[in-house]
Amino acid sequence: MNPRQLFSIGPGQSAHGQSTHLQGMLLMALAMLIIPGIDVFAKLLGQTMSPGQVVWYRFFLQTLLLTPVIIWFRLWVLPQGTLVIQFARGVLLAGATLFFFAALNYLSIAVAISIFFVEPMILTLLCVIFLGERIHIRRIAAIIVGFGGAMIIIRPSFAEVGAPALLPLGAALCFAFYFLLTRRISGQVNPFQMQWMVGLSAVLVMALALGAGEGLNITVLAPSLPQGIAIYWVIGLGLVSTIGHLTLVVAVARAPASMLAPFQYIEIIGATVFGFLVFGDIPDTPTIIGVALIIGSGLYLFHRETRGQASAEKRVEASR
Repeated sequence: MNPRQLFSIGPGQSAHGQSTHLQGMLLMALAMLIIPGIDVFAKLLGQTMSPGQVVWYRFFLQTLLLTPVIIWFRLWVLPQGTLVIQFARGVLLAGATLFFFAALNYLSIAVAISIFFVEPMILTLLCVIFLGERIHIRRIAAIIVGFGGAMIIIRPSFAEVGAPALLPLGAALCFAFYFLLTRRISGQVNPFQMQWMVGLSAVLVMALALGAGEGLNITVLAPSLPQGIAIYWVIGLGLVSTIGHLTLVVAVARAPASMLAPFQYIEIIGATVFGFLVFGDIPDTPTIIGVALIIGSGLYLFHRETRGQASAEKRVEASR
């Protein structure tokens, strides 16, 4: 099956058959267990190089690994009118990754990801501001609860490490804007091309940022080459990021996004396991309470969005 066939399901459509939906759910769960591995390698590399340099390697290797696929299936021609949006997606994802990798120098993987998961609440607010979507009191309450959970996690971290505890919030904001643009072009662009363009854009932007970091002596953007075992960590970073995100986009092609959304929270489980096995990190009580509030509010927002989509579809059917 080639990439064109693999992603033949259009936006708003579901895959055919329960077995295909099950494949999507299993692949989504697998992706959420793989993706925290990116953060493990980033945290290890952060011991010897700047977050900006780690981000560059992450996207350079993703682009390198995807380029043969793009060439083989002739996916380099961009749909008309999508170049700026695709480039902006790369810039935003590079920004989100930079914020998050910088946070890993101060926070455990589980804590950083838990704070990052206020992203669905931020996205809901952005949809109100930029897409004119209506928001009711129960969704507002869910957003407040979710941010409350994040504050419970951030407070002890802020007392311990200071302002860097807020870095995952910067990552969440960038990623919410990234997802907003993704929704804008999801029906026009092949997902393999989207992943490749994100990587290419991020590589170009981060190369300029690293050049500025060298000239202006900005620590977070200091360029460097990996040495010794770090070379293997860089390779691992590229492989895990490419495999994890390709698994994710295949999952989205196999089942509706509304069905897959709750599986995102498996990433917190993967992050906790990796953090314990590699770094010996154990979540404390405030983190557990905050995670429970964030997950609960996030699942409620997904539930309300799914119900809203179902109601809209019924209205469309009734009008025919």
